[in-house]
Amino acid sequence: MELAKPVIRLSVVQSRIRGVDVNRIEQTRQENLNHLLELIDIANNWGGPKDLLLFHEFPITGYSNRWNRQDLLKIAIEIPGEETEAIGKKAKEHSCYIVFGSYAKDKAWPNHILSITTIIGPDGEIVEKHWKPRNIKAVFGSGFELFTTSIYDVLDQYVEMYGWDAVIPVTRTPIGNIATSSIQKEPELFRAFAMKGAEIILRTASGGFNSFDVQATSYYNRVYTAIANNAVSPNNPGFFADGGSGGSAIYDPNGMLMKQANSVHESSITVTIPIAEFRASHYPPSVHMELYRSVFDQYVNRYPPNLFSYYQPEDTTDAFRYLSDKDAWK
Repeated sequence: MELAKPVIRLSVVQSRIRGVDVNRIEQTRQENLNHLLELIDIANNWGGPKDLLLFHEFPITGYSNRWNRQDLLKIAIEIPGEETEAIGKKAKEHSCYIVFGSYAKDKAWPNHILSITTIIGPDGEIVEKHWKPRNIKAVFGSGFELFTTSIYDVLDQYVEMYGWDAVIPVTRTPIGNIATSSIQKEPELFRAFAMKGAEIILRTASGGFNSFDVQATSYYNRVYTAIANNAVSPNNPGFFADGGSGGSAIYDPNGMLMKQANSVHESSITVTIPIAEFRASHYPPSVHMELYRSVFDQYVNRYPPNLFSYYQPEDTTDAFRYLSDKDAWK
């Protein structure tokens, strides 16, 4: 897609995270949405207008390890829905792209809880929504596993419905080729994005991330990479206020830090990206796949795909029970 302008301004907004109260779902979710809308205004007021705003993984619903499936089916938003319509109005008002994560539900996937990163365009319309590619397993300790659905958890069904291109989506926009992800420490995914033409990789987090992992995404793939983490978050039920907060950053294609949040508080960082100049000299990473293909073809993952196609666990404890005998490495 042809670029609309030679230079763009990207702003990462580091905002609080606050889990929706299951006893006051409508009210507390609306409070989170109102706060997000206010921050969109602030981000475009302070330092002038932006072309692209990036928020963290859960600005609308927040997160709680106490929720079960029935809770999340009530808390999760629909995309499109009232929330994306309100955000779309702000995107149109400020003529900018807005990217944010959220728990979501979809009538095409009954009983599933999805983690979606949504891109809304300056016309106020949804450009694309990206599923979380995978959830980590066997890392949280005894009795706890995530029960939300990722692409990997329903891979065959997902590909049948949307095709293989949607597994590693790169969204072509007039401000650059954008990929998004809420997962950490999976360099193969980010290499695949770059191989498909991603120029800007927008990463979201909640509760922390590894800065080196984000820097390496830029360094090894010669792309711009941004990470939006949550700010210090008072009154977030079940968590300390400083729950893995801060560190939001943007790296250039050489892996050099362009800008980083200078505190754990709510703030934004903004950089100017010469996207036309970058595109003129940019190539996807050179991967000598013939050297590695046989190794990848023989690799057996610890957990097979499609495990949530047949059963959706009720909560983190049930997910641990369900997955406990599915470990192929034991």
